[in-house]
Amino acid sequence: MTETTKQTAIELINIHKDYTIESARVEALRGVSLKIPEAAVVALTGKSGAGKSTLLHIIGTLDRPTSGTVLIGGSDVSLMDDKELSRFRNRAVGFIFQMNNLLPEFTALENVMMPCIISGLPKSAVHQRATELLSSVGLGQRLHHKPGELSGGEQQRVAIARSMVMNPTLIVADEPTGNLDRKTSLIIQDLLLDLVRAHRMTMLMVTHDMELAKRLPSQIMMEDGLVAMDGVLH
Repeated sequence: MTETTKQTAIELINIHKDYTIESARVEALRGVSLKIPEAAVVALTGKSGAGKSTLLHIIGTLDRPTSGTVLIGGSDVSLMDDKELSRFRNRAVGFIFQMNNLLPEFTALENVMMPCIISGLPKSAVHQRATELLSSVGLGQRLHHKPGELSGGEQQRVAIARSMVMNPTLIVADEPTGNLDRKTSLIIQDLLLDLVRAHRMTMLMVTHDMELAKRLPSQIMMEDGLVAMDGVLH
């Protein structure tokens, strides 16, 4: 592995993604090439329909490109079968969405532990890490509360802790504060940025909030399925 590869968290090479909608072919991504270095914190912006979420889902391995190569931490995920990709995703990528997708029947602690349990780790091995993460997001006294007993901001704190419990190298976030009021949104944004930096994780965040985008060190603008810049972050 070359030194360049070691320093690159994400590399996309000529990524195309096509969909067929009502017999019509739609080009969501039209040859995106992009490099993002380790520990970068990047806002992905652009108008609705520009291809932001499609690109995020491909980087997060939730979707596959029609063509092109996707390298995450030097691993060519384009070549993985579904089982390999699922294991890689569980281990290497943390997800935060606008809708927090917490399981309502489980407590905050159980929700945070879930990715570890899915991976086959025993509960006893992950209980302490999940507890520490919830404490780090200010929920040390709410471990055994279910999502319905938590505020919107508290639920998103649980989602942040869950995204980090497997200690992934990459966090992908899709409008993570889009459902919150402005004051709560700013608190959650600061918390997320502090945690990502403290753990030296790479984060790519889709946002329509230009004020939030400007708070992040780097921005990528999407336009008509393409990156509206040189495609290399330094």
